[in-house]
Amino acid sequence: MVANLVKKNRFVAFVGICAATAATLSLTATSALSQTGEIRVDGSSTVFPITEAVAEEYMLGGASANVTVGVSGTGGGFRRFCAGETEISNASRPIQQEEIDACREAGVSFIELPVAYDALTVVVHPENTWVSEMTVEQLNTIWAPEAQGVITNWNQVDPSFPDLDLVLYGPGTDSGTFDYFTEAINGDGGESRADFTASEDDNVLVQGVANDEGSIGYFGLAYYIENQDRLNSVAIVNPETGTPVQPSAEAVEANEYVPLSRPLFIYVNADAVENNPAVREFVEYYLSRSDLALEVGYVALPAPAYDAARANLRDGKTGTVFGSGVETIGVSIEDLLELEGIE
Repeated sequence: MVANLVKKNRFVAFVGICAATAATLSLTATSALSQTGEIRVDGSSTVFPITEAVAEEYMLGGASANVTVGVSGTGGGFRRFCAGETEISNASRPIQQEEIDACREAGVSFIELPVAYDALTVVVHPENTWVSEMTVEQLNTIWAPEAQGVITNWNQVDPSFPDLDLVLYGPGTDSGTFDYFTEAINGDGGESRADFTASEDDNVLVQGVANDEGSIGYFGLAYYIENQDRLNSVAIVNPETGTPVQPSAEAVEANEYVPLSRPLFIYVNADAVENNPAVREFVEYYLSRSDLALEVGYVALPAPAYDAARANLRDGKTGTVFGSGVETIGVSIEDLLELEGIE
């Protein structure tokens, strides 16, 4: 299974970043740039730190548009987006077919824009001295659906691990991180044991793992970077080379952190881009601030990727490059660039 998930040359030019779930960030400017309007964003907690940073800088520049950024998870964000309740949806995975169908039924066309890369990070308690690296197979032993109520002790994962209760923390089922991780580790997105503490708020997961010696969890790299004094990251054994690799920008850029490196997206309502000049201005600004992706702890895309994204925005290229049967784990970026978008 793992061999089919891992392909080469992930990190190249590519076209298509938390608060409590109900919280929103509202930013209002006191002076004006050229555009005005309302911009509503919701979705992924993973992408939230990038969008939050972009919105703050955009508003500090004097834009008169009011930007609100909510966090309801990638799935929750797409539900609002396809219902026409938001102009932009943050997503830590590509849009799924049922979401494409919902948008189509509601008459919502979208532009898919990659904005950064992430190294999805597995974390343990800082006093965990027995796990410095794990294989995909060991993670599957822990998180597979059949592990529920069965794999409850660390020494069941590996006999060298201590006799200690295994306590699990992970994103909720509305999270794109949950979808991506379960597809990469269990071979089927959304298929996971259910006996774990779940939250779309990554800060809740950080708090849980930091307070329990027997815990393990996973979330985006930015949340680990922000809390690395409270957590240990686990190196993931590269299935091709057998080498343990710590999550980092360098490992993602070198295509070594597999299969848990992934692109992050924003999806933009095409009609809003056409009819609300403030939305176009904000998204153009977003694509010009790759430095903010780096600042919050993610990996910026190569410059040609942002150029291509800007061209897609300018041309109003709608749809997704992730059609039926297109692999979303480990797919080469060159292959994605050759795919025709579908609506």
